Amino acid sequence: MTVIEVEDLFKSYGSVDAVRGVSFRVEEGEVFALLGPNGAGKTTTLEILEGHRRRSGGQVRVLGSDPQHGGRALRERVGIVLQSAGIDGELSVHEVLSLYAGCYPAALPVDELIAMVGLADKRGARAKTLSGGQRRRLDLALALVGDPDLIFLDEPTTGFDPAARHGAWELIRSLRGLGRTIVLTSHYMDEVQQLADRAIVLAAGRIVAEGPPEALGNAGAQETSICFGLPAGLWIDALPQDLRVIARPRRGALELRTVQPTPVLLGLCAWAVQGGIELSHLTVSGPSLEEVYLQLTSEDDNGRG
Repeated sequence: MTVIEVEDLFKSYGSVDAVRGVSFRVEEGEVFALLGPNGAGKTTTLEILEGHRRRSGGQVRVLGSDPQHGGRALRERVGIVLQSAGIDGELSVHEVLSLYAGCYPAALPVDELIAMVGLADKRGARAKTLSGGQRRRLDLALALVGDPDLIFLDEPTTGFDPAARHGAWELIRSLRGLGRTIVLTSHYMDEVQQLADRAIVLAAGRIVAEGPPEALGNAGAQETSICFGLPAGLWIDALPQDLRVIARPRRGALELRTVQPTPVLLGLCAWAVQGGIELSHLTVSGPSLEEVYLQLTSEDDNGRG
């Protein structure tokens, strides 16, 4: 089932086109990411999908309805984590969630929700006393309070420490496992790589890449990194000539970067076995999503001159 349909979406502010002919679909149960640098049009696109901003052109359907004219029935099925939310800081965590839960016909139990987002020990704490990461957990709880079918997460883990981020990831995975559909924006490329089934990259209001994170921007055609350590006394000049010319130091080890990893790795291992040399900490990794993202957005900047 298609949850979101966007066809030839435009949004203009006077003479400035913030979104230019964007089209995509999001299927039920997907985690779908919108990526792009500041000013790329992703927040505008998200706000149009949420019904918070009117589009200038194109067609948009969210859960079968036009969000521009969506009423309460649509809003009850959607949860939103904004980049910042206005919450009365004098209310406790439990009071805030109880207040919002009263607006939904089938809200999740408040105490269950508090435990779900890792705020059990802050149940009675006033919102204004929460740290940045704890406040974002409360924002996430507010998005989930109505047990929505579709969840928009705009930079949901900003301010989280590593442990809290991984906890949020597990929660998002569990929501997907329950069949919820999630639309995510994030500046953390590892987060997108961990969570998203598909992504689009926006630059200057248009889509410059679309697909699974590992396939964005023709990632398979980019360089693979082969890293390894050598025994004491051996360095780049000990390598065969064909490997020596592509080798470079990297944090006390050596790195080979190549678009043909199979023959290069075979040559390296054959040389090591023949010489009885142990290659320590040998790793082979493709280009990271961050590298692909930076290349895609850089290419667009160059194209616009």
